Amino acid sequence: MSGAAAHSLLSPRVLIPFALVTLIWGSTWIVITGQLGIVPPSWSVTYRFAVAGLAMFAFAMIRGERLGLEPRAMAFAVILGAAQFAFNFNFVYRAEQHITSGLVAVLFALLIVPNTLLGRAFLKTPLEGRFLAGAGIAIVGVGMMILHEYRAAALGPAAVLTGTAFTLAGVMSASVANVMQGTGIARAQSMTVMIAWAMLFGTLFDGCYAWITTGPPVIEPTFAYLGGVLYLGVIASALAFPLYFNVIRAVGPGQAAWSSVLVPIIAMGFSTAFEGYRWSPLSIAGGVVALVGLVIAVAKRPERPTVSGNMVAVTVDRPE
Repeated sequence: MSGAAAHSLLSPRVLIPFALVTLIWGSTWIVITGQLGIVPPSWSVTYRFAVAGLAMFAFAMIRGERLGLEPRAMAFAVILGAAQFAFNFNFVYRAEQHITSGLVAVLFALLIVPNTLLGRAFLKTPLEGRFLAGAGIAIVGVGMMILHEYRAAALGPAAVLTGTAFTLAGVMSASVANVMQGTGIARAQSMTVMIAWAMLFGTLFDGCYAWITTGPPVIEPTFAYLGGVLYLGVIASALAFPLYFNVIRAVGPGQAAWSSVLVPIIAMGFSTAFEGYRWSPLSIAGGVVALVGLVIAVAKRPERPTVSGNMVAVTVDRPE
């Protein structure tokens, strides 16, 4: 049995970090809305990953890890930081200026689609019919929810379309970073050190972009804003990313992808409670269809009995 298949998702050592990551990332969408206002989104992203990067380096030092990377790995960290911690999050923060955090989370659940397609293209991972069927169903469901927002959004149809475009751009940026993390050069590095450097470079990109487009740094000296920066930097980034990658190592990316199904449910709950999101029959139906599609896409195949003579063997598919 492979290392990825050594543990069940329901075993406590896997389920506890999985549940923590899912709850944390489900809450981040509503916290991000509190970062929008006085401070330009690009500066909020910069502060978040400055805090996260410092926390990751501190963690690596406490563990006694070597902080340096060879030149090839350092160049890799630059690209990873740009995709994951600069482009991705700048797109997401801007999306939440136009549409609700819950809808952004639902759209982001479709990350599994480009992840699988790019994984197939660059990592030669299998592409199965059930994934294609589930992805198609999920896209229809999300389309129904977008249609509801298009009809009902207070900011108007243009805002919904703009927010959706920003979110999908963030999805593609995140997908590129996810596929990069599956390459041999990424696996050969310390996860903590690689993420720390990627966050540092992402912070530099974020800061340069923020300064060029919005001017010098702006800060909102309130408990709500600064508390949000710390939560997003330390809890949602420095803590959650390593936890999630460890879940992948324990059970494989297939079972870990259940997080993308559960996060939107949590996010929509926060959006309903704090943003006044109103569910219509169309949005409810769209949400159900999208989640059903995602479940189909990531569900593990059942055991297949095979018969050999008088003996019956059970073949169990490995996690994707």
